[in-house]
Amino acid sequence: MDFQLIKDSISSSPAFVLDADEIINTLKVLNTLRHRCGCKVLYSIKSLPFSTVLEIAKPLVDGFSVSSLFEARLADEILAGQGAIHLTTPGIRPDERDDLARLITHISFNSITQYQRFVFAAQTQTSIGLRVNPKLSFVKDDRFDPCRQYSKLGVAIDDLWQSSCLDQVKGLHIHNVFAATGFTPLIKTIEKLRSYFGKNLAQLDWLNLGGGYLFNQINDHRPFIDLVNKLKNDFDVEVYIEPGNAVVGSAGYLVTTVIDSFVSDGKTVAILDTSINHNPEVFEYQRQPELDEHDPKGRYSAILAGCTCLAGDVFGEYRFNKPLVVGDKMVFKNVGAYSLIKANRFNGYNLPDIYMLRDRRVKKLKHYLYQDYRQQWLADG
Repeated sequence: MDFQLIKDSISSSPAFVLDADEIINTLKVLNTLRHRCGCKVLYSIKSLPFSTVLEIAKPLVDGFSVSSLFEARLADEILAGQGAIHLTTPGIRPDERDDLARLITHISFNSITQYQRFVFAAQTQTSIGLRVNPKLSFVKDDRFDPCRQYSKLGVAIDDLWQSSCLDQVKGLHIHNVFAATGFTPLIKTIEKLRSYFGKNLAQLDWLNLGGGYLFNQINDHRPFIDLVNKLKNDFDVEVYIEPGNAVVGSAGYLVTTVIDSFVSDGKTVAILDTSINHNPEVFEYQRQPELDEHDPKGRYSAILAGCTCLAGDVFGEYRFNKPLVVGDKMVFKNVGAYSLIKANRFNGYNLPDIYMLRDRRVKKLKHYLYQDYRQQWLADG
C-alpha cells in the first residue's frame, strides 16, 4: 500500500480512509468460497455500516446480518428486497419488535425466554432460529469470548438439548471466536453440535456459523469447504457465515497530523489531531494500533497522544527514523472494523472526514459539521 499517496491526497486531517480495493479483494475471496461449497455470505454491518461499504458488498454477498432496529432499517434500505437480513441480539425492545419483524428475513433468538416472549410477533415469512452457546472457548480474553462463564450470548447447548426448542425452530446460530486465523475452532464446534443433536439437525433449514474468522488471512480454505459440504450433504441445510472484521478490518486507515511536540519527563510526546475517541478500542482493550511509520529499529522515539484532555488518550510509544515535527502526517493501519462505528466527539473534537481509496484515487465522501455536533446535544423541546 502506498501510504504516501494517501497522505498527499487528503485535504483534511484527521481522516478515515476506506480502501475499496481491499474490501473488494476480500469479498472476492468470500465469493469464491460461495461458489466452491455453496455457503451463503452475510456482511455483518456492525463492524462498519457506512453506506459505501454496504453498496460495495451488496452484489458479492447474500445479505446482511444485523443486531438492532437501526441496522435492520439501513440493511433493508440498501438491499431493497434483494437479500437476506439476519438478526441476533441479546436485547429486543418490546416497542421495536413489530418494526423488526417487518424488516428481517431470519432471526436467531438469543435465549429461550426471548424466544417465548417474541416468537408470536414474528412475521410468517421470518425464519425462526436460536443462537446456541456451544460452551467451547477458543479466546483467551474474556472480553471477546462469547462462551465465557455466565455468558449472555446464546442458549447453553445443554439447555437446548434438554428442551424441545429444536423441534420448533428452523435454524441455529453459532459464534464463539474472534479474529481466528484457522478453522480448528469451527470444526470442533460442529463436532460438538453433531454429538448432541445428530440426525435431528436434518429437520432444520439453516445453520449460521457466525463470524470471527479472518478468511482473507487463512491460506487453506479446504477444511472449511469440506465442513460445509458435509453439513449440506448430511443434513440438507443452508449454511451461512457472517464476516464483518474479515471484510473491512484491514481496509481502514486513520490519517493524522502532529499538531504539537514537547518533552515530558525525558520523553518526547507528540500531540495528534485525532484521539483514541476516534478508535475507542485502543482505550477499551489497551491495544496499541499499528502505525505505518513505526520502525522498531528507529533512532527516535515518541509517545503519540490524542488531543483531548483525557490523561489516558494515548496511542502508545513508537520509534521513527527521524524526529517528529509539527505538520508530519502518519497513518494508523488495520482500523477498518469497530473504530469509526464507535467513534465519538468527546471534548467537542469533530469526527474524522471519510475518504475512499479506489484505483489509486482518493475521494472525500463525508465531512461532519458543527451542526451535526449541535444537533446531537440540542434538546428536542
